[in-house]
Amino acid sequence: MTNPTLSALRWLALCLSFLVSIHAEERMDEMWGESTVKLRAADAEKGQLFDKGNYAMFIHWGLYSQLANKVDGKTYYGIGEWIMNPRMANIPPEQYKKLAGEFNPTRFDVKAIARLAKDAGMKYVIITSKHHDGFAMYDSAACDFNVVDATPWKMDPMKELAAACRELGLGFGFYYSHNQDWTFPGGGGGPKLDAEGKPASFDDYFLKKCLPQVEEITSQYGPIELVWFDTPGRMPKKYAEQLVAVVRKNQPKALVSGRVGHGLGDYQSLGDMEVPHRNIEGMWESVDTTNDSWAYAWYDECWKTPDEILRRLISCVARGGTYMLNIGPRGDGSVPERAARSLRESGAWIHRYPQVVYDTASSPWKHALPWGDVTVKGKRLFLSVFDWPASGKLYLPGLETRVVSAKLLDGKSASELTHERLHGWTVVELPARAPERLVSVIELALEAEPVVDTTFGLDPNGATTVLAEFAEVAGAKGSKKHWMEKFGEWKTAYHIHQWKPESSVTFEVEVLAAGDYMVDLNYAGEGRYVWSVGVVGGERIQNQQNSSAIYQDHPIGWLRFPQPGKHKVEVKCVDGNLDSASLRAIRFTPVF
Repeated sequence: MTNPTLSALRWLALCLSFLVSIHAEERMDEMWGESTVKLRAADAEKGQLFDKGNYAMFIHWGLYSQLANKVDGKTYYGIGEWIMNPRMANIPPEQYKKLAGEFNPTRFDVKAIARLAKDAGMKYVIITSKHHDGFAMYDSAACDFNVVDATPWKMDPMKELAAACRELGLGFGFYYSHNQDWTFPGGGGGPKLDAEGKPASFDDYFLKKCLPQVEEITSQYGPIELVWFDTPGRMPKKYAEQLVAVVRKNQPKALVSGRVGHGLGDYQSLGDMEVPHRNIEGMWESVDTTNDSWAYAWYDECWKTPDEILRRLISCVARGGTYMLNIGPRGDGSVPERAARSLRESGAWIHRYPQVVYDTASSPWKHALPWGDVTVKGKRLFLSVFDWPASGKLYLPGLETRVVSAKLLDGKSASELTHERLHGWTVVELPARAPERLVSVIELALEAEPVVDTTFGLDPNGATTVLAEFAEVAGAKGSKKHWMEKFGEWKTAYHIHQWKPESSVTFEVEVLAAGDYMVDLNYAGEGRYVWSVGVVGGERIQNQQNSSAIYQDHPIGWLRFPQPGKHKVEVKCVDGNLDSASLRAIRFTPVF
């Protein structure tokens, strides 16, 4: 049992230490302005693993992991870390807290997890120190609802994991839910009354638990790479500012996630499971998970394959960002074997081709290409070919800089490839078979840094999809939408909606091979629609097709491009329930 007097003394000592350190720092800044300048100069190293490493491991692990989405024999489908929430199993706080008495994760192997991150090619590890359920996965003096004081395991896994990461040259950091706390009085979504039955305010939670715990995680685990705050909700700015101040004081080289709120973070964090389709300026990350849930769910065997992991990672790097991929250990601490296998296999590819992923610039095309994607180092382009062309020719549209050489890499050596210019396209001759099972890599050496016309080129080898977010919209609305497949399993799409009879959407494309192309539209809606698609100044086709609530491809017909070069294609929805029509993309497939 926890000694309440000892816990109170530990918490009091921590608060006094925190207040003294803040006061001392303020006095030093007043007396020695030069020291502040030196500290800021040292901050130049901050974020190197984030900005150049481009790949990290996220870990969601807590009391919720031992439930694995099953409560009283019933399975709840969705993200496991929300299991106690009313939108899932609606477990009362006092009942949920009893789970700690059964938490004994003896199979949590910190060295194996750090080694998995290293083998996967990841550069740092971020783990949940406290999620929305309020349970601290470390030894917290501020609240005894923690892994040391409340469980039979009585170990602080964070100290060992931090040490294991440093031993392998990996960065380390913490996730911390700063607004939501479903078990502490006054926390976001938490009890409204304290233990004595008195009303609890957010200040009660913030001053007694949140602020001291952020002090703990930033002062007791050595140098950390990042503090990943989450779900600020309506937390007033003054609270977020205090938390950021603690991080800056204790870990001046650590980044603060954008989800701290109020624009106070060091970088932008996109929506859950969102991989962008166009380049994004500045520092940003995409957070994703190896299956559909962040925490372990017993039923969730929908794992990302090594190929899918690499596609999503390279897409993020090519758009200019960082990819953080989550694992959810079981309640006993073990990592699901299928997740580990996919990570190791994709990681083996990264170790063969580190130049594709690490310390690279975003694609000058600013979007993916039909066969894959591009990353850049100075005058070198790395073409990651996901779909090997059966024709033996790889078509690269819009590259205006002269290619000096083209090489096919195989992880250890390189073979020369022939290439030519054809109507403004670069055409590279390829062998019949791809050298890699997952992603093959071609390196182009250029005469100068790349200059590119970013117009979408219609690939002569097969289908080219152009998303609605790259279109010019008139008389309708284009915006991003989010929805859940299961609870917490987020999907994102940019769509054209609020159609009117006079509305139009225009796509600009570059055509190398004139002739007929099959046109498909990807849309959702209610009932039947009549769509009109035409080359501006040329042929126009029209067709009626059905729809569903799910985005699907629907064939419209053959459309002729009379000559090579740039063309504009106009799309109209001329009949049907226009209020529900939602266009996501257009696809062109050559017909020869």
